[in-house]
Amino acid sequence: MAILKEIVYKVSLKSVSGNMDIDIDGVFIDSRKVKPGGLFVAIQGKETNGHRFIDSAIENGAIAIVSHYMPAYLRPGVTYITVKDSSAALGTIASNFYGNPSSSLKLVAITGTNGKTTTATLLYQLFRDLGYATGLISTVNNRINNLVLPTALTTPDALVINELLAKMVKQGCTHCFMEASSHAIDQKRIHGLKFTGAVFTNISHDHLDYHGSFDAYIATKKKLFDQLPKEAFALVNIDDKRGLIMLQNTRAKKLTYGLKRVADYKGKIISNTIRGLELEIDHNQVWFKLIGEFNGYNLVAAYAVASLLEEDNEEVLTQLSSMGPAPGRFDQITTASGVTAIVDYAHTPDALDKVLTTIKAFRTGQEQVITVVGCGGNRDREKRPIMADIACKHSDKVILTSDNPRDEPPEEILEDMKRGMNAVSLRKVLTIVDRREAIKTACSLSDNHDIILVAGKGHETYQEIKGKRHDFDDKVVLTEMMQLVKGGAED
Repeated sequence: MAILKEIVYKVSLKSVSGNMDIDIDGVFIDSRKVKPGGLFVAIQGKETNGHRFIDSAIENGAIAIVSHYMPAYLRPGVTYITVKDSSAALGTIASNFYGNPSSSLKLVAITGTNGKTTTATLLYQLFRDLGYATGLISTVNNRINNLVLPTALTTPDALVINELLAKMVKQGCTHCFMEASSHAIDQKRIHGLKFTGAVFTNISHDHLDYHGSFDAYIATKKKLFDQLPKEAFALVNIDDKRGLIMLQNTRAKKLTYGLKRVADYKGKIISNTIRGLELEIDHNQVWFKLIGEFNGYNLVAAYAVASLLEEDNEEVLTQLSSMGPAPGRFDQITTASGVTAIVDYAHTPDALDKVLTTIKAFRTGQEQVITVVGCGGNRDREKRPIMADIACKHSDKVILTSDNPRDEPPEEILEDMKRGMNAVSLRKVLTIVDRREAIKTACSLSDNHDIILVAGKGHETYQEIKGKRHDFDDKVVLTEMMQLVKGGAED
């Protein structure tokens, strides 16, 4: 419970009608969830407009309303507040209502097209291993110390974020690492949070269905850094040509990391094998269990953040060297038949190219690479043929299949993927709509020492089809199919 005038502290108010000294029992953005004594914030989104549900919220017990504009009819006993931007206001309101928990934590945001989950997860596990009570907000799950909480979005809404952070503070957490998606930045879900630092991993073709253009996508990512306070750090991958763009206009301390160019935190790959990476970081050569150049970047980023948070560098490297991948990120299954099977979340052209390039580096030339891949429905259509082309370029056989078709017919998605393929590529391709059958076929086509990549869904344990989520875990299905077809699989 909190007093309304305290909840809207630091919110730019346009007008007020009613009593500001009332007690508020909860803050809500869904009118159906409003409880008596609640404050309802009307958000005008791309698909729904919360202003349409103000009356419904009041009927369910809302005693205060925050909105863009004042309704035509004001109900007695209800306080109405108008603001310039209710999405931004919600972030400040949520932070105030939950006691500004981000101010009690060392909160670090990680943004970029690829690498967010692995970097955030590495940092969470690292600081747990260093002895800190730590929180995580990620695509895979949210964590408060050992407590694991499910997640539906890469970055939750402002109310959920602040509730999570408040629980972390209550449980004694000192650090939290969170992914910041472009959707969340654009929709101001992280507005009002106090960040200790932010990390930019990279940027490539993704979410153009939402942002409209690549320039708009870049500009959205940049907003995270523009809003950092001067006492925070802004750490960017200098090997990505947009890295330095993120640092323009930021008040935070500007720092870089990378593997190829001169950087404040420089890593160098000594060896890169199917068993792991050997990196030189700060004149220390260390062996890591993670695989591929892309994980070299993730490791250097994690090391840099820990160093900026004043941890002992040698202890950090020791702990990082023992860590495995985040769930669904280059997740390997070693089979009794000698086939190497890999599950990876790669669902963008850049991510798929990096995973397949990494696999290519390990090949002896005798084995086949068999890739199973699809594209999500109701999302960026432009990347579909690009994804298929990349799969064909780096694979001996490609099976195009369903990902999360959502409301689109999967057959149409697969036709989009095949659009523009030449005759050589088409000879490599099988189209199997059913994902389970596609994975089974890949297993059947494999011989000893071949490599199977199942890409696109990674850690996800469902398929989203026509508004419903059906149980489907790529790693579980791949293990089952290898057992069925080849007679054995082991992690």
